[in-house]
Amino acid sequence: MRDPGLQPERTRLAWRRTTLAFTVAAVLAARQVVHHQGLGGSDAVAFALSALVWLAFLSLAHRRIRAMAVLRPPGAMPFGQALAATACTLALAAFAVAIVW
Repeated sequence: MRDPGLQPERTRLAWRRTTLAFTVAAVLAARQVVHHQGLGGSDAVAFALSALVWLAFLSLAHRRIRAMAVLRPPGAMPFGQALAATACTLALAAFAVAIVW
C-alpha cells in the first residue's frame, strides 16, 4: 500500500538538507575571505554575490518547502524554479572558486 504523505515529507526534508549544505558552503566561503585574505576588491564582490545567491536559493527552497506542506502537494517543480535553483548552485560554486583562486 502506498502512502502519498511520505513522498512530500521526504522531499521537504531533502530541501531542508540541501539548504543546510548550501548555507555551509556559503559560510565556508565567507570564512575564507575574512580569515585568510581579508576583504580585497574582487574578494568583496565575490563575497557579496555569494551572499546574494545564498539569499535567492534560500527563498527558492523556502517556497518549495511551503508548496510541499499542503494536503495535496503539487507535482514536479516548475521549470523556472528548477532552473533558478540550478543557477544559484552553479553561481555559488563559481564565486567560491573566485574567492579561493
